[in-house]
Amino acid sequence: MLRIGRMTGWFGAVLLLLLPLSVISQAPPEFKEESCLPESAGKYVSPYSVRFRVPERELIGDILGGNRGNIREQSTLPFYRWDSHFVLRRYGAWGPPARHYPQPTIVLNKPVEWLRQRLLATGLRFVGYDYQHHHIPDWEPPADWPWLKVPSGRNAKGVDCSNFTSFVYNQALGIVPDTDVKKQASEMDVPLNSKIFASHREAIVRASRIAIPATFAEFVKVLKPGDLLFLIRGDGEAYHVAIWVGEFGQSPDGKPLVLDSTGMAGEPDFNGKRIPPGVHLRPVSETSSYFKFAGYALRLIE
Repeated sequence: MLRIGRMTGWFGAVLLLLLPLSVISQAPPEFKEESCLPESAGKYVSPYSVRFRVPERELIGDILGGNRGNIREQSTLPFYRWDSHFVLRRYGAWGPPARHYPQPTIVLNKPVEWLRQRLLATGLRFVGYDYQHHHIPDWEPPADWPWLKVPSGRNAKGVDCSNFTSFVYNQALGIVPDTDVKKQASEMDVPLNSKIFASHREAIVRASRIAIPATFAEFVKVLKPGDLLFLIRGDGEAYHVAIWVGEFGQSPDGKPLVLDSTGMAGEPDFNGKRIPPGVHLRPVSETSSYFKFAGYALRLIE
C-alpha cells in the first residue's frame, strides 16, 4: 500500500496543424524487449525480459484501452497546441508540459506486489523510445524546433531519465515525482494526485530512503521492484535515476535489471552487444555504474 498523508495546500482558438498520431506500443504478459532503431543502425534485440505474475490486461488495461494511455492526453495542453508558439515561448526545447494523471481507482486496495508490477508494465510500454530532453514521451517536435542535443544525433520522441521515471509513476499510480533528477532525488514527500480527500487537491506519498549496502549481494537483496535508484557524483548530487526491476526481471545469466532512459550506450548485454541510448532494460553487475555510483534509492511503494 501507499503511505499517504494529507497536504494543505479570451477564449482564443488558434487552429494549428495536428501532429500524426503515434501507435501506442503494447507488451505481452512476458515482456521481451525488442526495440527499433533507425534503419541505418539496425535493430536491437534484447536478451532481457520481465515476467509478471498477473496478466498484463489486469495490470494496465485502463492504460492500454482507455484515455489514460491516449498519447494525445499526455500533456496538460490540448494536442493541437503542442507545436504552438505559446509552448515554444514558455517551455522551449522541452516541449509541452506533462499532464498530472489522477490516482486511478484500479490501484485502490491493491497489494504492494500488484502495484509494483503495474508500475513496471507501464514503463515497459516505452522501451525503444529515444533519449530526449522532453517532458512527455510521445511528443515528436517539428523539424525546426529547438533541440537539446543527445547522442542519437536527432530530435525525436523520447524522454530523459527523470522525466521518464516521473511520467511512469504518474501514469501508473497517480504519484507525481519532480522531473528534475536532483529534486527527484531529494523528494521525500511526493505529491499524489488523489481524489480521496475531497477538500484537498493533492495528498502525499512518503518516500523511504534506502541506503546502499557495501556488498553487491546485499545491494541486490535490499532493493525492491519499483525503487528509484539514484546514481551520484563525487559531490553527492544525483545525475541519473533508474527503476529497479528486481524479482520480475529475466536475465540469461541471472543478473538483476533496471529500466531507465539514458543518453549513453552502456555496458554490453549478455550477447556482447551495446544497449542503445533511450529506454531499455539494462543489466546490473558489481562493476557497473548502477552499483559503483549508486548513492541511495527511494521507495514509493510499500
